[in-house]
Parts: sequence; C-alpha cells; structure tokens
Amino acid sequence: MVKAELLSIVKHHKTRYETYVVDDMAQAAGHEVLRLPPYHCELNPIELVWAQVKGFVASRNKSFKMTELKGLFESAIQNVDAEKWHWCVQHVEQVVEPKMWEMDVFSEDAVESLIINLDEESSSSNYSSD
Repeated sequence: MVKAELLSIVKHHKTRYETYVVDDMAQAAGHEVLRLPPYHCELNPIELVWAQVKGFVASRNKSFKMTELKGLFESAIQNVDAEKWHWCVQHVEQVVEPKMWEMDVFSEDAVESLIINLDEESSSSNYSSD
C-alpha cells in the first residue's frame, strides 16, 4: 500500500482507540458519556435549558446594558433547577427521540426504494432488445 492508503485506513479506525479524560472520570464515578450525533442539537436537553435562559433574559431586558444583562443572566441560571432539567430530558426522550427514530425509518425506506440492482437476473426493463 502507498502512504495515502495507509493514512486513510488509520483515519477510519482511529476513533475507536481515542480516549478522553472526561470519559475515564465519568466511568470511575459509575457514569457513561453519551456522544450525540453531529448536527442534531435537538437531541441535547441543554439546548432547551439554554433557550429558557435566553427567553428569561430577553423578556426582562429593558436597557440593553451589559451590567443589566449580566444580572439577568445570573438570575436566569439560578432559575434552572433539577425539575426544569428533568422536564428537558423527559421532553427529548419522550417527544424528540421517537420522532427522530420515525424519520430514520422513513429515510431508510426512501433510500432502499432508490437502490437499483444491476444484476442481469433481476432486470425488469420494459425495453426489448430487438
């Protein structure tokens, strides 16, 4: 193999062997880090919490001065309690995740219907070879 091919193989398999300190720390505490797929922020409950914090600040911001924003932000963070976190996690698990699974099945069906088999035996052409 040439160097470029070897590097491509390494790049493909490298992620299986990467370790992160935070993973080791979580495992030592009896937890597992769950990595979300890229570009699917709707699966991350913290996005709902962040939206609540921003909404709190936006609805109470009157002067648009940094000192007021800082105070509003700190108040908004203090409003995020265990119950709000629990609601956000439940929403993702019970509402968002099932919708994503539904869309996943739909997209798999759509892709399967686009697959064209080029085997001679499975040809269903309407054209004759005359």
